[in-house]
Amino acid sequence: MLTHTFCHIQGIGHVTERRLWEAGITQWDLLHDKPHLVRVPTDELRHLLAHSRQALKDNPHFFAGRLRRADSWRIFPHFRNRTAYLDIETSGMGPETEITTIALYDGVTLNTYVQGRNLGEFIADISSYDVLVTYNGIGFDVPFIENYFTISLPHAHIDLRYVLARLGCRGGLKGCEKQFGIHRGLLDGCNGADAVRLWHIYRATGNEAALATLLAYNIEDTVNLEKLMVEAYNRNVENTPFGSSLIVPCPAPPPLPYLPDYEVLRALADNQPERRT
Repeated sequence: MLTHTFCHIQGIGHVTERRLWEAGITQWDLLHDKPHLVRVPTDELRHLLAHSRQALKDNPHFFAGRLRRADSWRIFPHFRNRTAYLDIETSGMGPETEITTIALYDGVTLNTYVQGRNLGEFIADISSYDVLVTYNGIGFDVPFIENYFTISLPHAHIDLRYVLARLGCRGGLKGCEKQFGIHRGLLDGCNGADAVRLWHIYRATGNEAALATLLAYNIEDTVNLEKLMVEAYNRNVENTPFGSSLIVPCPAPPPLPYLPDYEVLRALADNQPERRT
């Protein structure tokens, strides 16, 4: 989709881009030969098109930094093999809040990190990727990670909160999943507050089933991002003249190393009669 994209060039918006497509200008090279079709200085336009071709090789940041947040889906799947899906869980929301677990998935390999065990390994592992896919990661996960570890995550970022909102999908991650027919089995209805409680149960009692349930929840938040990313990408390209030629197949879910514990979840429900999804 990137080679069909013009709206990353300042001065070209969605309306102009659609007009170019309808006029048969569907590739950068075609616009390079007809710069008079847009209100961008010719030298500047040709410079940006040349830079775009170069960035296709290894620089998703070039595009992510020039696209609106809702348009960031366009860099997928060109950089898919350098993309990680990310979600964190925390111990609460106060000033002493810690990261409790992190799940990191790249479409093949799934890694989990736990406070007090291997959380520090996340720093080296995340550096292997150039693109992050999150839900509300711009507002929460990424700044929280950067502050907590005192690091910078310079990755290109696709925040599905904005991409899905453009498609009319709102209601948080769980609400978007339901609109796409994604169900979580035993974890249906489990929410962020439950994740905090699971961590405190584990820390207070050493209950490994509570930790496994928390990790299962964190993993669902993460691997489901790939399903949503693919669905969002496909729905967006269906609205372009290129349609079916750019559709990518829905990914198969990975094997899950942790499963939720029924008894732990039942105890949570019994101790919280007014549950919110």
